[in-house]
Amino acid sequence: MATVTRENIGSLHEKLNITINKEDYLPSFEKALKEYSKKANIPGFRKGMVPAGLIKKMYGNSLFVDEVLKKVDQEVYNYIQTEKLDIFAQPLPMEMNLGQLDINKPDNYTFQFEVGMKPDFQLPNLGAENLKRYKVEITDDMLNEEVERLRVRYGNMTEPEAVTGDDNVLNVNFVETDAAGNELEGGIRKDNSVLVKYFKESFRPSLIGKKTGDTIQLNFDEAFEGQEAQWILQDLGIDSGTNRNFRLDITKVGLVEPRELNEEFFAQLFPNAEIKTEEDFRNKLRTELETQWNNESSNQLQHSLYHVLLDHTTVNFPEEFLKRWLKTQGENNQPKTDEQVAHEFPQFLNQLKWSVITEKIIADNNIQVQHEDLRQFAKQQLLGYMGMSALDEEQDWVRDYIDRMMKDRKYVEDSYNRLQTQKVFEWAEGQVNATETPISKEEFIRMNQEHQHAHHEH
Repeated sequence: MATVTRENIGSLHEKLNITINKEDYLPSFEKALKEYSKKANIPGFRKGMVPAGLIKKMYGNSLFVDEVLKKVDQEVYNYIQTEKLDIFAQPLPMEMNLGQLDINKPDNYTFQFEVGMKPDFQLPNLGAENLKRYKVEITDDMLNEEVERLRVRYGNMTEPEAVTGDDNVLNVNFVETDAAGNELEGGIRKDNSVLVKYFKESFRPSLIGKKTGDTIQLNFDEAFEGQEAQWILQDLGIDSGTNRNFRLDITKVGLVEPRELNEEFFAQLFPNAEIKTEEDFRNKLRTELETQWNNESSNQLQHSLYHVLLDHTTVNFPEEFLKRWLKTQGENNQPKTDEQVAHEFPQFLNQLKWSVITEKIIADNNIQVQHEDLRQFAKQQLLGYMGMSALDEEQDWVRDYIDRMMKDRKYVEDSYNRLQTQKVFEWAEGQVNATETPISKEEFIRMNQEHQHAHHEH
């Protein structure tokens, strides 16, 4: 009968001693030997007729080691389940001497494993935190800007010969270069369409008169700024334009004739809203903008909550164990070097801390993601792709799309994690007494940018 004992070897760090006796593993070894002799394919013998002695001689030792280790693993697993040990990762074997396992002298064997225990800890009282919920004021200027943006976005495109002003659109190929204009090997190459008014005001005069086939050499930060720069960086798939140079090859010059504000246009934008007048249209847009900026404000509050939970929660970790475990996580079964572990450990510990905090919130508050939540999430994503505000889920193609996504295991796992995180933050938002604080759009954007810069510098 196997025995397991446990001893403390450090902070949240335990050692398991597992002793297994001959009778624990010999029956399963004999059985494995028989099974193997039935399946073995050895030249000169018919399948299933190989003498047991020959099988034992050829494969006995590796089967013997396998069965002993299988039994040890089973005992470790059963002990952890029975004792309800809440551990990190999996148990790590300590100085395992496989040379002691001898098929010719079966014996009682002892193995040691180390485990890292998960700590108990308290979450901060979120209700006592001094946090702000920003309320972006929707001004008439913002509304006018949005009306014009939509009129242009859904306008009719014409193709003049050359750039004449801010309302021209340039279809360009962004090609990353060095400062001298030579294309960078492995640099960015991407088609995009850019309004002339997206360029900095000081840069725009240099674009007047440009035609299809012309090229523009520029430094990103000298040509773009503010929200427009962020949009273009997003399109190019990069975080920052600092000191990047590009050649823009113009593939087409366009000019948009803005759409008229009429019922046909209103119905195209809001198919289910029955909007008849420009006043109704502007009211609907104001509501949409309020929703959009409330979401931005909610994201900002959640970002603050993330830092509060991370910075104001004290969690002790079995660091020695975790460093040893991290070392075993190299590629191709190669252990990581001590330098790699030292470099990766702070970020690893940070992610682990966030992980145990969210686990605790989920467990303590019974936060669950239901199947219907996942279907709804897939539907919302489909709306986003189609650029629509509503879809009839009863339409066959919509239902088929959602059914197909529900069968994609990776998609379901990713969506589950995103929804679970979203529910954790919704719970956290419900705990705080955030002070509602009016703010202008410009101040809000500047505040977020300053926060991001501070974040990147750390």
